[in-house]
Amino acid sequence: MQGMEKSTAAEIAAARKRGAEEPTIVSARYIRSTRAVEVTFVHGVKIAVPITLIQDFRTLEREPTLAELAQVEVSGAGTSLYWPRLDLGLSGSGLLQGIFGTKTWMRELARGMGAIKSPAKAAASRENGRKGGRPRKHPATPAHA
Repeated sequence: MQGMEKSTAAEIAAARKRGAEEPTIVSARYIRSTRAVEVTFVHGVKIAVPITLIQDFRTLEREPTLAELAQVEVSGAGTSLYWPRLDLGLSGSGLLQGIFGTKTWMRELARGMGAIKSPAKAAASRENGRKGGRPRKHPATPAHA
C-alpha cells in the first residue's frame, strides 16, 4: 500500500481512547409515521428525533423525499449518521446531547418550545394569578451601600 503512512502505537492508542469515550451508534432508521430518525447506541440508549428539529434538514433547498430519508447510514465507525442522497451528516454525540444545530438555532427552538400552550401551563398560570401574579424581581442591592 503505497502512500499510506503507518500509524504509531501512540496514535492508535489515542484513537482507541477517543472511540471508547464517544457514544457508538449501532443502528439508525427513519420512522415515517413520526417523521423522526431513530438512533440506537451501543450502550442500549435509543433516541428518536423529529427531523423538523434538526437544522440541517430545514436548510435543504427542497423537502427530502421519503426514499432519501429512509436511506440513512451509520458512518465514521459509529460516530455519525449519513444520508448519501442528501449529502448530509449528523454527529451521534450531538444528537445524544440534544444538539440539533447552531447555538442560534437551538435558542430559537427553545424560544418556540416556551411558547407552546398546554393544560399544565394554563393551570400554573391560573394558580400564579390567584397568588397575585408572577413574583416581582427585586433590584440587586449594591454590595457597598
